[in-house]
Amino acid sequence: MTINNSFFKYSIFKLSSMLPIIVVSCLLIFANSLKADGLLIPMDLTQNDHLRAYGVAYHALKAGAKAEWLLNYRGGAFLIEYHAEIEKLCRLKGVRVERISDVATGQIYVEIDQANMERIQLEKAPEIAVYSPPDTEPWDDAVTLVLEYSEIPYEKVYDEEVLAGRLYDYDWLHLHHEDFTGQYGKFWGSYRNADWYIARQANLEALAKRLGYAKVSQLKAAVDLEIRKYVDKGGFVFAMCSATDSYDIAQAAMGLDICETQFDGDPADKSSQDKLNFKNSWAFENFHLIFNPTQYEFSDIDATPRTGRSPRGDAGDYFTLFEFSAKYDPVPTMLTQCHTSVVKGFMGQTTAFYDKFIKPDVIILGRMEGMGISKYLHGNSGKGTWTFYGGHDPEDYRHMIGDPPTDLHLHRNSPGYRLILNNILFPAARKKEQKT
Repeated sequence: MTINNSFFKYSIFKLSSMLPIIVVSCLLIFANSLKADGLLIPMDLTQNDHLRAYGVAYHALKAGAKAEWLLNYRGGAFLIEYHAEIEKLCRLKGVRVERISDVATGQIYVEIDQANMERIQLEKAPEIAVYSPPDTEPWDDAVTLVLEYSEIPYEKVYDEEVLAGRLYDYDWLHLHHEDFTGQYGKFWGSYRNADWYIARQANLEALAKRLGYAKVSQLKAAVDLEIRKYVDKGGFVFAMCSATDSYDIAQAAMGLDICETQFDGDPADKSSQDKLNFKNSWAFENFHLIFNPTQYEFSDIDATPRTGRSPRGDAGDYFTLFEFSAKYDPVPTMLTQCHTSVVKGFMGQTTAFYDKFIKPDVIILGRMEGMGISKYLHGNSGKGTWTFYGGHDPEDYRHMIGDPPTDLHLHRNSPGYRLILNNILFPAARKKEQKT
């Protein structure tokens, strides 16, 4: 039954002379509660476009709207104060939205209080930076693909901007398919005669020289340190594919020469394996370097099989997201919000990580069950956090150099891409102290 609020309030007024003032006040509060003043964006299987829903939440924050992230409620739904413009944006972008009353909101809050759920206030839209070279790369970046699809703005930075202190202009930094050891991705064995490889090496060497470094590896070491400082001072770093293990290896090998002649003009110091400082690395320890320039690996951290298939094969390659206590562990709960706990696997230069090399204080967010392999990791460094996500493209199982970019219009509900967007929105959340 539809209730006319104006008529209802008038009736209350007429009765006021016959009722105690406290009853009148309660009725007026109830009348006001009948107004629809909230927008619920469900993130369960009813959602038409999960990826663009994050974009709507981002733009609502950018416009100054109040918003909450309802952890574990309907797949990690967003609750945004009602604005006609936001509701219209949802319709235009194909995002399912439900207009709800104060009464309905109160019922949701009661349900959240009584279950493994939590309300997280979103405070401001984070400023996003993507670490990416200015020259064209022969592969795509899953994060920039999903940022553009969800219409979340970002800016590109590279070594020059990092060394100039520009990272502090941003709340969140993405690293993707970058080799932070200065070995050009270890592509020498297969692609040393390819035009893109030759151009990439020349461009990096010229950049290193212009910035005052004799070797690319020395330039990358300086960049590594600046990224570390940024995180320690409160920044958020998210890395995928080879930017995960190569960054951690570079931290452990700081001050050592682990590059062979093909990469920096002189032989590597083979004793550097024994000199690695695992106290410097974030995620990994006790790993072994691979010096062979023809081998497409930096170390034995990576769980990518060299056969070209996953350990279980394409059809059976999945990883499982851990379930955390939303009230006691809100941070990992935010990062694992999804409409399914089982996610399709996907390969990359670095596909996943052997558990035996993961430090004991690292939070494992997702793993390949029963295989001693993890896919999705998180940890703290100083006042900031880092997240490592193995693989290259969540909807392209084995993305090859030169392959066309993934069309996310065909993958609007991708669980694998949702994990990326959880990380992008994560800095917007008001952080609560962990209770464990």
